[in-house]
Amino acid sequence: QFRIAESGGGLVQPGDSLKLSCTPSGFNVWDWDIGWFRQAPGMEREGLGCISAADGSAYYPDSVKGRFTILRDRANNMVYLQIHSLKTEDTAVYYCAAPGPGPSWGECGPFGSWGQGTQVTVSS
Repeated sequence: QFRIAESGGGLVQPGDSLKLSCTPSGFNVWDWDIGWFRQAPGMEREGLGCISAADGSAYYPDSVKGRFTILRDRANNMVYLQIHSLKTEDTAVYYCAAPGPGPSWGECGPFGSWGQGTQVTVSS
């Protein structure tokens, strides 16, 4: 069973950077695809990217490419989502996702294990 937890969200200003953490429980993030998603109020869940266990390649949608980076830390068995140049429209609950019965995203997945999410609010 894949259990994960997100952390690192908060209230930030436009233009700031933020690093969100995804902490696994009971599995090694290097052995499995990990994805990042977000959901804003009244909006559908949006894929932000994923990192493939096969070769460590990361994939991003054009909408966030260049501002969002997924990082894996072997020593600490963690996955991070680094976000630069935050915008007010980045306000959402951010989730990481681990394997489970569910949809695939891009080159990764399927994803069916979700954390509780971490709120990111971008406001001046």
